[in-house]
Amino acid sequence: MIDRRLFVRNALAAPLAAGALAGSAASAGAETWEEKWARTLREDFAMLGRYRAENEALIASKAPVDIVFLGDSITEGWRDKRPGFFVAGRIGRGIGGQTTSQMVLRMMADVVALRPKAVHIMAGTNDVAGNTGPMTRGMTQDNVRAMVAIARQFGIRPILASIPPAASFPWRPGLETRAPIRTLNAWLRDYARAERLIYIDYHRVLATADEAMRPGLAYDGVHPTEAGYDAMASVAEPVLRTILPARKIRM
Repeated sequence: MIDRRLFVRNALAAPLAAGALAGSAASAGAETWEEKWARTLREDFAMLGRYRAENEALIASKAPVDIVFLGDSITEGWRDKRPGFFVAGRIGRGIGGQTTSQMVLRMMADVVALRPKAVHIMAGTNDVAGNTGPMTRGMTQDNVRAMVAIARQFGIRPILASIPPAASFPWRPGLETRAPIRTLNAWLRDYARAERLIYIDYHRVLATADEAMRPGLAYDGVHPTEAGYDAMASVAEPVLRTILPARKIRM
């Protein structure tokens, strides 16, 4: 059974995903939100249709792609709220509400097909939330390993990012978030070190001492404000400059 509060609140937190699914019943017999969500997961679980047209246009343009940012609503919101960060060659491929189980299925279409030099993987928030069903720590870890393996197979440099801090999830009231996020981030850091991957830790600019989002850096304690994305960029930019060519900022 789909939890209505989970669906509605997560849809509001992820406007682009909600845009594809949202809308209350306008007339008798219209689909409810729950029905639309269930149908979407049944017909396009990974939401491969979300960026299909953009991918086709980008491939046809033959424009060079330096890095793809793969993720959930936090990555999606970055492109929406701070488009200037996405200079030529940086491509945003975030989808609100997604878990690593969905992202790993998008690796070929939304990453490999674009032939980038690198992929920035920021995932795990919605695994903790259980957006596509209960997930163990091992399931998340396996999905991350799979994404890294796919990237490497095609000569793409994987960059792992920490899961941003959150004291709670508005769409999952009462759920413990701090410990699962802390545990997964420790594993991501150690895995990156063992595999000689770049690991970008956003916690040092986003988190309070008690592992919540700093005031003013998120709208709801989870999704960054413009100031939150600026803080993230201050950590990411020095790393990106060392591994990617300089590009002109899009106007």
